[in-house]
Amino acid sequence: MDTQAWRSTIAAAQAGDRQALDELVEGWLPLVYNIVGRALNGHADVDDVVQETMLRAVDNLGSLRDPDSFRSWLVAIAMRQIRDRARRRTPDRLADSGAREAADFAELTVLRLQLEGQRREVAEAVRWLDDEDRQLLSLWWLEVAGELTRRELAAAVGISRQHAAVRVQRMKERLETSRGIVRALDGACPDLRELTARWNGRPDSVWRKRLARHIRGCGYCGDTRESVVPAERLLVGIALVPVPVGFALALAFGGKTAAAATAVGASAGWSVKVLGALTKPAVAMTAGATIVAGGAYVVVQTPDDPPPRVAASPTASPVRPATSSPAAPPPKPSASPSPSQSPSASPSKKADVYGTVVDAVDQAPDPNAKPAALPHRPETGVTSTGGAHATMNHRGDSVTLSGKGYVLVRWQISPQYRAGALAMPTWTGLKGKLFHVASGGGRRMDDPVSSTDPSATGMGNATVGYAVPPPGTQQMWQNEYFYVDGSVTLTVNERGADYGLSVFPTTWDRVEQDVLTGPPEGARRYGLVRDTGDDDTPVPQYVTRATPADPATVPQGSRV
Repeated sequence: MDTQAWRSTIAAAQAGDRQALDELVEGWLPLVYNIVGRALNGHADVDDVVQETMLRAVDNLGSLRDPDSFRSWLVAIAMRQIRDRARRRTPDRLADSGAREAADFAELTVLRLQLEGQRREVAEAVRWLDDEDRQLLSLWWLEVAGELTRRELAAAVGISRQHAAVRVQRMKERLETSRGIVRALDGACPDLRELTARWNGRPDSVWRKRLARHIRGCGYCGDTRESVVPAERLLVGIALVPVPVGFALALAFGGKTAAAATAVGASAGWSVKVLGALTKPAVAMTAGATIVAGGAYVVVQTPDDPPPRVAASPTASPVRPATSSPAAPPPKPSASPSPSQSPSASPSKKADVYGTVVDAVDQAPDPNAKPAALPHRPETGVTSTGGAHATMNHRGDSVTLSGKGYVLVRWQISPQYRAGALAMPTWTGLKGKLFHVASGGGRRMDDPVSSTDPSATGMGNATVGYAVPPPGTQQMWQNEYFYVDGSVTLTVNERGADYGLSVFPTTWDRVEQDVLTGPPEGARRYGLVRDTGDDDTPVPQYVTRATPADPATVPQGSRV
């Protein structure tokens, strides 16, 4: 999450630009919703607290002196609203209202993000935390996922960073205890079933202590039967929970909101479009598209229209400051993949010449080798059926990308669950063109990631095993960038090993910033530019214009 990417939008909103204010509300609503939802565990008051937070932010936007501090400022407002609501509500009213909820935030997280295994266990363990721990966890979860910094966490809670470290450690200990309870209840021993016969099924601190005592003394319930992965490793790369359509409708049209929005509109420029935008899933806004009820996409920008002003999604991975470009771009690294031969390049068949397939293992460039210049292809915006941040974790998960522009595919390999050979994701139903233009993210997946474990890479380690790509395929980087001109569907074909893909419509500027970020900024290496600007740019592996019943059957080294 990068506040600097929003600097111009924030400044424009402060100056009274209604379109900028619309973008600001749409873009940052998911972050506030996740903080409040997790802190209150999906309580009925979540709608009101999020509503009050956003209205206060809009109302006081003019008082924000430094746009770069917008994120920490907004998070602090959210936490104040959470604490204020807790003071105004009695425990009995909180319990009664919470009991009426059909699905708490833990269940919402599991269902909407399709979590399984130990990730699901962590989400469900949150139910067992006390209110103060849940409030802290709502921030720590986003810190681990890269959405907040420790400084922002401490400021939002109103304590020093040293005190925050102590509080976080204690909260993590109680979270691990709660994970053990969730695990034990899934396969309860006879003694545990007898103990819980008197339990009303509602998690609380009293029963957490009782169950924890049983688990510590029970050889069956205390046996995890598998390696327990620390919660912070499980939370990395987990997306923000999308804002439900029903929630947004209540936010937009509740009587209190309408009155408040009318009052704010006169002074802060809150426009009708903001209220309309809040009736749609906020995470699904992309350049050049409008979303109608239910998340369907309607492209409203014609190819001849000028590109719209694009606000970077706050759910996208952070972009570190780019280094200054050299006066003359260096030659393209010789470590590019060895492409196969292109189709005939005769002038009469120029229209048929379309790229080469990346079907050879590439050698990693020197960490200090800066990439070649990245050609700037035309951009009119890309829409995604998964929204601005699609997270795919299971075999068969897919996302369809349409339009003309850049797309980031970010790898998250999880060998702690199941190490083995990767069945690569496939691109099917291609209409138009698809290019593999750059690799970035500061490292390749086979780069070292630990200063204490020399065997640890982004693919695994000697203890948990490694995820291995098929022979002859190109080694992935953390971030892989593609250019779409038309439409194509990306499908996860997970089989031998667990892996997830996060897919973001992005921009040329953000690609360039990523690949130019090198070791001086703490990355492992600079990125690698693969795009020449012509039709000899590599085409990804496993791509076809057909739509097979099983995308995993697309052959390696396929050609279009």
